[in-house]
Amino acid sequence: MAISRLPLDQQLESLRSVLSRNDVLTEVLARTAALDLPGWYVTAGCLFQTVWNVVTEKPPTSGIKDYDVFYFDGSDLSWEAEDSVIQAGREVFADLPAEVEIRNEARVHLWYEDRFGVPCPPYDSAEAAIDSFAATTCCLGVRVETDGRWRVYAPHGLSDVFNLVLRPNPVLAPRSVYEVKAAR
Repeated sequence: MAISRLPLDQQLESLRSVLSRNDVLTEVLARTAALDLPGWYVTAGCLFQTVWNVVTEKPPTSGIKDYDVFYFDGSDLSWEAEDSVIQAGREVFADLPAEVEIRNEARVHLWYEDRFGVPCPPYDSAEAAIDSFAATTCCLGVRVETDGRWRVYAPHGLSDVFNLVLRPNPVLAPRSVYEVKAAR
């Protein structure tokens, strides 16, 4: 039976099993947990691309551009505060064979319109930021809790991820952003 047709608890077990085949991803998860960032997740492309790689029998890290780490800290929206976290992350991830990009999602509304041409209301959580990704398959976040449990945020479920389906997310991103992501 296809993973996408399994009950959700079994899909979650399958997701963890598949994602664990990407050694870079498991290192990013473990090291990000040690940074103790508020409301953090590893998100988007590195997750669904790992699943798609495993499902299509490619190496788990194939085609992954970077590993995105989101966190949410509304207590200081300055660039300096975010940059301090980014610099700490550079040290933590320096020896990994991949780029890890850390961003405070509490600050996105400050730069989003300049970059993408549409306004973005302030997010109230990292989950709200994940909700606004260009494609529903990208709307996925995973983190490791202090007790070792994996926390998965998937507002559109996991079926599209396991079925290799890419569809636009109507929440925020303009169609042009979706088309660029889909083409890549």
